[in-house]
Amino acid sequence: MRRDVLALIVGWTMVAMLVPLSFSFLLTWFLDGFQIASRSFLIPIAFSGLIGVGLLTLGVRSDTTERLRDREAFAAVALAWPVAVFVGSFPFWLGGVFHGPFTDGSSMMDIARGFVNSWFEAMSGFTTTGATVIELSTSPNCIGSTTDCINAQPKGILVWRSLTQWLGGMGIIMLGLMLLSRVLGGGMALARAELTGPSLSKLRPKLQETALALWSIYIVLTFLEIVLLASIGNLSIFDAFNHGLTTMPSGGFSTHDGSIGHYDSFVVEAIIICFMFLAGVNFTLIWLAWEKQWTKVFNDQEGRSYVIVIITTTTFVFFALLSQGNALDEGFFDSIFTVVSIGTSTGYTTTDYMLWPVVTHIFLFLLMIVGACAGSTSGGLKLMRVKLALKLAWREIGRIAQPKRIFRIRMNDEVVEGDRLGLVVGMLFVWTGVFALSCIILAVTMPNSDFESIIAVVASSLGNTGPTLGDYGPSNTWASLGAPSLLITSILMWFGRLELMTALLLLHPRTWVREEREAPDRASVKLIRELFEKMEDRSIEKKD
Repeated sequence: MRRDVLALIVGWTMVAMLVPLSFSFLLTWFLDGFQIASRSFLIPIAFSGLIGVGLLTLGVRSDTTERLRDREAFAAVALAWPVAVFVGSFPFWLGGVFHGPFTDGSSMMDIARGFVNSWFEAMSGFTTTGATVIELSTSPNCIGSTTDCINAQPKGILVWRSLTQWLGGMGIIMLGLMLLSRVLGGGMALARAELTGPSLSKLRPKLQETALALWSIYIVLTFLEIVLLASIGNLSIFDAFNHGLTTMPSGGFSTHDGSIGHYDSFVVEAIIICFMFLAGVNFTLIWLAWEKQWTKVFNDQEGRSYVIVIITTTTFVFFALLSQGNALDEGFFDSIFTVVSIGTSTGYTTTDYMLWPVVTHIFLFLLMIVGACAGSTSGGLKLMRVKLALKLAWREIGRIAQPKRIFRIRMNDEVVEGDRLGLVVGMLFVWTGVFALSCIILAVTMPNSDFESIIAVVASSLGNTGPTLGDYGPSNTWASLGAPSLLITSILMWFGRLELMTALLLLHPRTWVREEREAPDRASVKLIRELFEKMEDRSIEKKD
């Protein structure tokens, strides 16, 4: 492992964090006063700046920019997330959202638990999971008479909370991709490591231009939603801005305890449904639609499957609600909103779906696992992988019936190579193993929870969904989880955001083999080559 390359990438990540931290500091100063702003953001700004500059200055060699390999790229991406989460947790801890060193009357245990809560909130933000632990029992800003605990927090810190999801939706590495590809070279290796980000289909000849195109889509859609929520939806600028930041990354953080149900508005729900749906679409398809290449858009198999899954699931849930006696209009909006929200791993809620028939819970649980399209900001396994896995299973069944026939698996009229199929199978196998092991571990750390709650929490964490089933459904936060459970689920969110493989790479022993151990082989080869060259030169001189 080339540690100087890691130092360069992680250093740039910490330096890049200065931009959103400084923006949030100035906004908090304007909205909540200098005291809260300085207490919340000056320490993380100083920490991020000093460590980032230190890594770039002391940990980087003169030839580091020429030394990036896939191994370093994947490891750097995996490490960049917890680094960003660690820095991003300080505003919650120091700003009083949870018990911290500046909170009056807090014991050491309260302060320690406050940092765990802050870490969880930041991880939930950057991974766009959307689960929260802000409630009366955890936040000193809320007292017994507070009816809306989230809205009682400092406004600037709520903006930072939303901003973590907006940055995490496209990926911190994708955020700096235009700069990193110029500084490091090998930008495509970094981009491949950000698997849940937009597709790497080159929309433009250069990687920087592709990143710019994708970010343009992201920014334009975010701005358009903010304008629509503020104008047509009649939301305040503050609420519209925050929900615009958390919808396109399929995050789901809201400024109210009641989430979108707080507004009780079909117009607001309709606007957010549209943008949640777009967040679950492969961004390449959105770009192709902008370029008016409609044939490619409509012929995309995963895109068609996405629409079919949303429509079919919504229909089943809608009829289940009608059978329960729900009103026609209310049942339709609740069903389509919840299906799109869970299916895209956004996690907004308008109603307590735990009161729905049990059959709807099964549909929602499957949506948490599968997710939406590859190349979108949503979580989950992704429809493309599930579709390829089904095709692979059908091929094996066909081989039993017709052993001599050659079966080729195609996606969008292109043959899928064996190595890609192997990656899909490996991904599904690893996901199943991590899911099973996590359920066992959480069963130990959550002895008072039932089976449904445990498996739903694991599925929600790995799928980066947020609201789940059982005891941690839409009407409850995750604050009742113990500190060990919060740390475990935060790790699962990290694994899910990086789609397991990138994060698990850190656990492979070969990842951390020092370069010096690999160097002797290359040095010996170089020495032998030089000896042969000298022998050839001498033979030429003798002939002359």
